[in-house]
Amino acid sequence: MAYEVLMPQLGLTMEEGTVSQWIKHEGDEVKTGDVIVEITTDKLTNEVASEHDGVMLKIVAQEGEDIPVKGLLCYIGQPGEAVGDAPAAPAAAPAAAEAAPAAAAPAAAPAPVTAANGKRIRISPLARKTAAKMGVDYSGIAGTGPSGRIVVKDILAAAEAQKNAPAAAPAAAEAAPAKKEAPKAGLELMEGDTVVKLTGMRKVVAERMLASHTEIPPVTQNIKVDVTELMKFRKMLLAETGKKYSVNDLVLKAIAKCLTQHPEILVSFDEANHQIIQRKHVNIGMAVALDAGLITPVIRDADKMGLDTLAATAKDLAARAKENKLLPDEYKGSTITVSNLGMFGIETFTPIINQPDSVIVGVCAIEDELQMDDEGKLSKHQVMRLSVTLDHRTLDGAVVAKFEMDLRDILQNPMSIVL
Repeated sequence: MAYEVLMPQLGLTMEEGTVSQWIKHEGDEVKTGDVIVEITTDKLTNEVASEHDGVMLKIVAQEGEDIPVKGLLCYIGQPGEAVGDAPAAPAAAPAAAEAAPAAAAPAAAPAPVTAANGKRIRISPLARKTAAKMGVDYSGIAGTGPSGRIVVKDILAAAEAQKNAPAAAPAAAEAAPAKKEAPKAGLELMEGDTVVKLTGMRKVVAERMLASHTEIPPVTQNIKVDVTELMKFRKMLLAETGKKYSVNDLVLKAIAKCLTQHPEILVSFDEANHQIIQRKHVNIGMAVALDAGLITPVIRDADKMGLDTLAATAKDLAARAKENKLLPDEYKGSTITVSNLGMFGIETFTPIINQPDSVIVGVCAIEDELQMDDEGKLSKHQVMRLSVTLDHRTLDGAVVAKFEMDLRDILQNPMSIVL
């Protein structure tokens, strides 16, 4: 008997994965525990191992293809066994197949982007695509995803309920067919252009950044910090302890310390329940750039760490993020995010909020600046700008400005970082 290998759910919010690379190929011998394929999710590339002995009979999902959770990846069985030509599809496909005659009716159409009351409907791209295929109107569905977002399982549940519901009057269904969304025209290609498919981490980053930018009313505030004493302090620590702390280590520690004085900015907007959640923990999400996209490993309870521990934790998380060795819990649960572009010489920027956080701190480059004292004497100082973006649904500019001013004071009096 041939076994179906299905797309596993590698995270609570995972809806689909991208087939990165087949390790085993058709005709290869497979043993239980052998890695057969690599799957890329929104954050990581995961190895999928076989649960059966046998031979790779047929690969259904091709490399680079996006497959929903429980979609068919391949068949493993004994040599010569016949397998079906089933395409990769959600596990609920059999129910949809039984209802094929009904699904063929013209009443099935993609649902609108806004509900009847004019409020925008939050739905994942895969759920929208699944709804269109199965003829499910999602305008009245209550989503179970993050912040009430409609996800694939909601569409599948609605399709099952639709199948079991008493048949509606045919005349009513035919009388008001829903309008189908017009397909978006692609960009015109010019000579020499190359098309790169948006998959895996890059695809999810694109979706989340767009959602953050369109759903959140952001305000970015910039503040200049004189870090002359901070740089001297860093050299002193190296001379006295032999430990070379990065500027980022000192900034992270200063932010963690400052947040104990300003817990009011550790909040999240719960759109589904129209409420604000006050977070208890100082969990700092640290943006790490990868070739495939961006990931934010989380330094948990950073306020309870000494400088040594925090620096070591940050270094370890960043290294394992680049090696694709983070555990799922290590990039979830942030309550504030820090993005450092200072090493690239960026003087100021507008960081996009990492939902569901309400604040992200952008750390910019250190520059030399001439300053004049009260007596008219010029002296060289080192300055660094912080670009802080806040969610105006949960916080006001003045509230975050107080945090910024206190953070500046800590950085300008660096001994307080370790006291």
